[in-house]
Amino acid sequence: MSDTESDKIFAGSIPKLYEEYLVPLIFEPYANDLANRLVSRPLSRVLEIAAGTGVVTRRLASALPGSVSIVATDLNQPMLDMASETGTKRPVEWRQADAMQLPFEEGAFDAVVCQFGVMFFPDKSRAFSEARRVLRPGGVLLFNVWDRIEENEFAQTVTTALESLFPRDPPRFMARTPHGYYDPETIGRDLRGGGFASPPNVHTVAARSRASSSRIPAIAYCQGTPLRSEIEARDKSRLGEATDVAADAIARRFGPGPVDGKIQAHIVAVER
Repeated sequence: MSDTESDKIFAGSIPKLYEEYLVPLIFEPYANDLANRLVSRPLSRVLEIAAGTGVVTRRLASALPGSVSIVATDLNQPMLDMASETGTKRPVEWRQADAMQLPFEEGAFDAVVCQFGVMFFPDKSRAFSEARRVLRPGGVLLFNVWDRIEENEFAQTVTTALESLFPRDPPRFMARTPHGYYDPETIGRDLRGGGFASPPNVHTVAARSRASSSRIPAIAYCQGTPLRSEIEARDKSRLGEATDVAADAIARRFGPGPVDGKIQAHIVAVER
C-alpha cells in the first residue's frame, strides 16, 4: 500500500487515540467555531461529511435547536463507531458514506459541514459537486482546512523530527495531506469546478494547541493519525521510538513541562 493510499485509513487503534488525544489537542476549538457559524441560519436539516469521531457532531447537537435534524457521515466505519459510542446530547443519524458519492437526494439539506476532511478527498471538485447537489438553493457549504504546516507548530515539529529517524524516506503524511490543501486560490478553483458560482468567504483563524506534556502531541500525531501507518510501513518495530523522538523534539522546542503551540486553519463558506 502506498503512502497516499494509507492516508485515508483510520482503523485499528487510531480512532480511540484520535478521540482521546487529537480531539482536545487541535480539533475542539475549530469544532466550536464551525457550529457557532451556523447557529444564526434558518436550518431544518444539516449534513456533516467526514465526521470522524464526532467532535463537530457533538457541538452541532448542543448548539442547534432540537428541531434541526443532523446526519453525520464518514467513509471510515471505525471512526463512526467511536463517534456513536461517545454519543451526543440528542439523537443523530450516523451513516457510513463516501463524500464522492453521497447517498442523499438533491436539495435535501440546508447546510453541509465538513471539519478537516476536504484535504482527504481524492477529487475535490467532485466532492464539492456532491455537496452542492444535496444542498437546497441558498444552502451553505461550510468547511475548514489546515493552513500550511509552518503555521502549525506541533505538526511541523513532529514531521521534522521523524526526518532524523528515516532520513532516506521520511514520513510526510502531515505535510502532504492534512496541511497540503491550504491555498485559497486552489480551493476557489475547485469550488468553481464543483459548480459553486459564488466566490467563497475565507477566514483564517489562529488558535492555541495545549497539552500537559510533550508526549501527548507526540502520541496524537504518531499513533492517532495515518502517520502511524507510514511509520510502521518503514519499520513496524520503531513506532515507540518514533513517538519518543517526536516527544523529545517537542520538549526541546516548547519546554519540558506543559506545551503550547500555534495552530491555524482556513474556514470556508460558500452558498449554493
